[in-house]
This record gives sequence, C-alpha cells and structure tokens, in this order.
Amino acid sequence: MEKALFDDLKQSLLEAGAIARGEAKPSRRFEVETPDVKAVREQTGLSQNDFARLLCVSVRTLQNWEQNRRHPTGPASALLKIVASAPDVALRSLHL
Repeated sequence: MEKALFDDLKQSLLEAGAIARGEAKPSRRFEVETPDVKAVREQTGLSQNDFARLLCVSVRTLQNWEQNRRHPTGPASALLKIVASAPDVALRSLHL
C-alpha cells in the first residue's frame, strides 16, 4: 500500500474515533426518517398477519417495528414508503 494512502486511512480512523468519543463533530450527518409502520398498515386496512406477509417479514418483526423496539431498514423501509404514498398501487402490485 502506498504511504500516502495509508496515511489518509490512518487519519480517517483517528477522526472517526474522535467523533465516536464526542471529541469532534462529523463533517456531515444523515438522518433517515422512519415511517410510522402502524399508521401505514392501518392505512391499508390489513391485519398484522396480512401486512407482514405483504412485506415478506415475520409478524414478530412487524410488531417490533410498530412498537418502536426496532426500525425497518433498507428495502423494507423503501417498500413502506411506497405503501404509504400509494397503498392501492402497492397492494395491487404485490397481488393482495
């Protein structure tokens, strides 16, 4: 590995450590808004079992999301946003 690249990586790790310890502020911060899963489900009129099947997750996972013990990430979060914005299209597309 080139010395310049190694030095850059080392500096990045030192900065990350300082940020994690609260000694420095990050240069940028991203906040992802989590959809209100229960409200989205109620908007569709589906039971927890049917909505979990629609999202291809377990009922327990859905319950954890609805009770804010866990939060959907990645594709599940994206799918929830689609269902929230166009429930009729999402239900029709997913064959329910």
